[in-house]
Amino acid sequence: MPFEDASHSMPDVAVTGLQWRPATLEDLDIWAALIARTAAVEHPAWFEKRGDLIHVLESSKNPAETSTLLGVDGDGVARAYGRIMKNPTGDKATGMACVDPEWQQRGIGSAVLAWQEAQVRARFQSDEAAGNTTAPPRLRIQTEEQHEHQAALLMGHGYGAVRWFNEMHRPLSAELPHARLDGGLELRNLDASLFEAVRLAHNDAFRDHWGSEPRDQESWRFTIEEPTARHDLSAVVIDGGTGEVAGYQLASFDPDAAADRGFTEGYTELLGVRRAYRGRGIAQALLADAMRRYSEAGMDVASLDVDSANPTGALELYLGMGYTPVNRSMTWERVLLVS
Repeated sequence: MPFEDASHSMPDVAVTGLQWRPATLEDLDIWAALIARTAAVEHPAWFEKRGDLIHVLESSKNPAETSTLLGVDGDGVARAYGRIMKNPTGDKATGMACVDPEWQQRGIGSAVLAWQEAQVRARFQSDEAAGNTTAPPRLRIQTEEQHEHQAALLMGHGYGAVRWFNEMHRPLSAELPHARLDGGLELRNLDASLFEAVRLAHNDAFRDHWGSEPRDQESWRFTIEEPTARHDLSAVVIDGGTGEVAGYQLASFDPDAAADRGFTEGYTELLGVRRAYRGRGIAQALLADAMRRYSEAGMDVASLDVDSANPTGALELYLGMGYTPVNRSMTWERVLLVS
């Protein structure tokens, strides 16, 4: 069956007091303003900016017409939004949403969640009809531990926490670690000639990580072109004998976050080592190099996030290099019944 349009299970205007529609390029300013306004009250570790929303609207796998929802009041101010993301062959969908703090406790969050669930069911049915997946519809949503109102909403709708993640910081004022690479391995700056090789290395490195799916060229382009991405703070380890990418560290820096958080941080978005190269100190070398780059750029903290049950022992690695947990988040999941 074809994927249903976003008007399916659209929230009730009479109940919510909002007009609902898919997001468009014309909505970028009011959409980004809604997220920023909500973040100013809820203080998440990260939130979507205008550049991120442009990538959302450019996605071919998740067209905005069927994957985004914007609720606007009578004055044209965006008060709520939701969206879903799913790979055609994936066994789950993920959702994101927010409600203006002044419009919370009115049932709007529940209405957006109901729309997300309906769209996920339709997406799975469409993918199954195309022979791409036979998995039951499954929706995952991530929240930070501090946002208890979001947890209450999800638990009230039958979601359970299935995975925990730690945000970790490493002060750069302390002595920085030193790590040497084995012979035959070379650390290089990230540049455009390596983007595709790093994508392939990422898909190999993360194929045993919970919740990870292979990234195609479109999703990888969005990763590389993310508005806060800093290629000058990123690095790649190359096997000198084969030319293969053995590991990589992709970094970002958000100058706007410093005003809210009170410090500047170099953030390791992705750190991966291919299976065949694990146990050779590559991750340690990449992290040590990242700290040096961050420090030389005048930053206060090196930061990253890690799955608390990461199969590669990453949590212990980070603790050993001086990172400490400062914040927790969790992934919620619900398997959706199909009527």
